[in-house]
Amino acid sequence: MRIIVIGAGHLGYIIAELLSNEGYDVVVVDSDGDKLEAVRNDLDVLTVLADGTSPSFMRSQARGSDLLVAVTAIDEVNIIACILAKKNGIPHTIARIRDPKFLAEPVDYIKENFDIDLVLSPELITAREISRLVMTPSAINVEDFAGGRVRLLESKISPRSPYAHRELKDIKLPPSVLIALILRDHHMIIPHGNDRLLPLDNVYFLGNPESLEKLSLHSSAKYQRRTKKALIIGAGRTGQALAPMLERQGISVKVIDNDEDHCQQMASKLKKGMVLCGDGTDMDLLTHEGVSEADTVICTTKDERLNLMMALLAKHLGAGQTMVRVTRTEYISLMQQVGIDIVLSTRLLAAGEVLGFVRSGSVVSVSLLEGARVQAIEIVLTEGSKAVGLPLMKADIPRSCLVGAYVRNGHVYIPDGHSVLSAGDSVILIVEADHAQSVISYFKGRD
Repeated sequence: MRIIVIGAGHLGYIIAELLSNEGYDVVVVDSDGDKLEAVRNDLDVLTVLADGTSPSFMRSQARGSDLLVAVTAIDEVNIIACILAKKNGIPHTIARIRDPKFLAEPVDYIKENFDIDLVLSPELITAREISRLVMTPSAINVEDFAGGRVRLLESKISPRSPYAHRELKDIKLPPSVLIALILRDHHMIIPHGNDRLLPLDNVYFLGNPESLEKLSLHSSAKYQRRTKKALIIGAGRTGQALAPMLERQGISVKVIDNDEDHCQQMASKLKKGMVLCGDGTDMDLLTHEGVSEADTVICTTKDERLNLMMALLAKHLGAGQTMVRVTRTEYISLMQQVGIDIVLSTRLLAAGEVLGFVRSGSVVSVSLLEGARVQAIEIVLTEGSKAVGLPLMKADIPRSCLVGAYVRNGHVYIPDGHSVLSAGDSVILIVEADHAQSVISYFKGRD
């Protein structure tokens, strides 16, 4: 498959890297030579110095491609690129769109009038992810599969957790819950019965949402209660999408931003929430506005270093959970090490959407975990799959893969070695990213 990526910024870079690592033929196009130089030096892709909306480029160099992904910083440029791509025979298009005036339109309208198959709104994707996390106590990451029937929940094991220092075989989990993965000191562990959970481990639990709610991850109820008060610092696109979501879920919302226009826009979107025009790094302001009473403080400005400082300041002043939005994936690990509870990469979340679209067919969805080093994949089995009809212990499943759960006739099952998968089952796999393509090929069979 040949894929054109128009825009060599941070998002275009991450998308090109993911697709290249999957073995796709990737061409990155930009009119900025410096950005292309960075891509050319780091990635195994073809780069083209050109205007991605040029009709001559589409006729001469883009024609014959299978997919065009337009992710420049300008919505109109991305829309024009997709329209021209379809006119020149490229069958599938993806566009980054952030302006609310476009996002307010129905998906079918966008597809029919702008020739866009997938609208990519990184800020909206991030807001939805934060909203899900806020509503899931103890989680630092949540991914849903099979129409919400299966949930993958990541949590950090605290020193006082009832699960700490215990072997997995001795831990009594709720029905239909499995420990799918352990991350310790940046090393991934596929768990076995004799493995122990240690303090500060990041553990992925897989099961149906109702059973996961019964997990006792902390000894204190303080850390398991739902968020009632949220403080959002940053009223840009992510903040403006997020605040109404939280308000609709019954959360008391307070927003701080130093941009008057942003504050006015935010105020028009809220019914009960309070919007304050001020500096999120002002300790007196934070103290006066009750940051210590906030269950969750969410920093969503464009400046990730500023987000880090504000989140640490909020922690110092007594806030509960802290969440930070970042663009650069290299900051994720650093922020977690210095005490930020949840770090979300806007561009990594968006890149995962692109990867899921590219793998469409029997692959329903893809979630990128641990900075894209691990993937959670939902795939629907077909008759041609090697995994169909044999007990899992005899199915010769790749060692780099864990079959975490499967859904059959609307029911969720946690498999063991004796489980037999059938055609039509929705299967959730946990896979090391380097082996994802071979694992998908094994499970897909003849698509």
